Amino acid sequence: MLFRTKDPLTTKLKEHFGFSTFRPLQREIMEETLAGKDALALLPTGGGKSLCYQLPALMREGLTLVISPLIALMKDQVDALVENGVSAAYLNSSLSENSSKETWRRLYRGEIKILYLSPERLLLQGMFDTLATLSLEFVAVDEAHCISSWGHDFRPEYRALRALRERFPAVPILALTASATERVRGDIIEMLGMQAARHFVASFNRPNLSYRVIPRVTPMKQILEVLADHKDETGIIYCLSRAKTEAVAADLSKRGIKAEAYHAGLTSQQRDQRQELFTRDEIQVMVATIAFGMGVDKPDVRFVIHHDLPKNIESYYQETGRAGRDGLPSECVLLYSSADAAKLRNFIDQLTDPVERAVASKQLTTMLNFAEGSECRRVALLRYFGETYQGTDGAAAETCGSCDNCLTPRTEIDATEIAQKFLSCVLRVQKLSGFSVGLAHIADILTGAGNEKIKRWQHDTLSTYGAGRGMSKVQWLYYARELVSKGFLRVNQERFNVAEITPAGLEILKTRETVRLREPLLTSGLSAETRSAQRKKLGAIEFDTDIFEKLRVWRVGVAREKGIPAYMIFSDATLQAIASRNPSSLRSLEGINGIGEKKLSLYGEQVLDVLNA
Repeated sequence: MLFRTKDPLTTKLKEHFGFSTFRPLQREIMEETLAGKDALALLPTGGGKSLCYQLPALMREGLTLVISPLIALMKDQVDALVENGVSAAYLNSSLSENSSKETWRRLYRGEIKILYLSPERLLLQGMFDTLATLSLEFVAVDEAHCISSWGHDFRPEYRALRALRERFPAVPILALTASATERVRGDIIEMLGMQAARHFVASFNRPNLSYRVIPRVTPMKQILEVLADHKDETGIIYCLSRAKTEAVAADLSKRGIKAEAYHAGLTSQQRDQRQELFTRDEIQVMVATIAFGMGVDKPDVRFVIHHDLPKNIESYYQETGRAGRDGLPSECVLLYSSADAAKLRNFIDQLTDPVERAVASKQLTTMLNFAEGSECRRVALLRYFGETYQGTDGAAAETCGSCDNCLTPRTEIDATEIAQKFLSCVLRVQKLSGFSVGLAHIADILTGAGNEKIKRWQHDTLSTYGAGRGMSKVQWLYYARELVSKGFLRVNQERFNVAEITPAGLEILKTRETVRLREPLLTSGLSAETRSAQRKKLGAIEFDTDIFEKLRVWRVGVAREKGIPAYMIFSDATLQAIASRNPSSLRSLEGINGIGEKKLSLYGEQVLDVLNA
């Protein structure tokens, strides 16, 4: 038999999943739980969480139970496991009575290694008694952050999972999540009774993703430019409102692009149908609100576009994390508009809870600083999550070489006059009115706006009123935030986000010392040469594109015949590796990542036929 090594875990990994090496922390997590110990795993989206319980299940004699809130995802995961030669099943409300009975029969016969259950199904009367008769050996709680009211997706039914530990005290539990603060992690440990659990926290870095922020000027044209770089590849466009998802999807459809909208206003049946169309490559682009995402197990999403500004960095990170889960280069583009910031700020101002308002305001400010910042996007993202970016040599680095700010750095200009006008205006407002105002109001004064507040507070009598008409309000706000990042200004979060001059700002106002600030965001895209260099930096390999396309056509045909998504046959990464090596025998195919024993026997000869055609 093929694929034998001295290490049982690596043998099973290659035999069933087609990989020769583990991703960071996967082996350590598996060994911990196989030793009968609890564990908490915090791995980023695309970090290989599912394998941490799927592979150990094959090393156990009894049953592995997976608790998941995502009914739509259960079928995809089970189908993928069956394709890899793993006996798995699920029980949820989508099954017919006959299918459910057949699954129970297989469970009683000991034919199923992995069973997926929703928390609601687990808590049905008599379910614990039934599980006690099935040689339950291991429990994995997926999306474990749902157990905490401090998490971003709290689900009350998850609280009742504490009963698992009480009923099965000797069965090890693995809690998995892609996003959890220290407070949420504490909740997970307490609620699941896992006090002795070891914590495994992986790097938040997604080295195959590129990040780009561009001013939203002509959004549809800008979206089409991104799509042109991803011909025949699937992607997600995130919008803040349901109406916007419908409008963007309709506009793309008129232009011959297969697109659908996805939001909470659709029926459950409509959402499931559209998600399945997207998963099976029947549509190219899903235009969605944040309602779409957690249940998506599609590894070949090549781009994620944010049409609107996300509310916070956590949402941005999680949504961009839908791209490139197969490890291939993928792109994340944020279309930034200061108008979005104003809308979100207005929404925050309506919040009645002062603590909630303060937290939301701080999160939005951090998001704005990221969008308008000139430092490396990857460095900024990782710092937010408490991590220092490390270069290829393992040392701390300030640039990643693949984001927009690294590839097309903005030049610094002499902004002394700009700084003097803005800082002076802040002081003059304070002196005239006896109170401070926000950055946007200062920008309105400088551009000579005639709004009601300016007239009511007589700010049109200031000497700085209209002194900055040579620039737009958007430009003034950009430079204002640059002054904040340089430490000359600060935004007082506890006093309704008013702008205040720091001691450093007072000093440069007095001495007229030269101030250099970076230019605003560029509106142009990346050149062909720059994009090529970027893809190499992100890990792209050279391969025969004609062979790759022929393999994709073959894969689609097989997938449709079997009624499963194309990526379950082979991932894009596997097809690219085949197209790169052009193997001529089954033996040469077996060394390629993603080709396990089961898939080699199923598809090996067919792949060779495609290559020989």
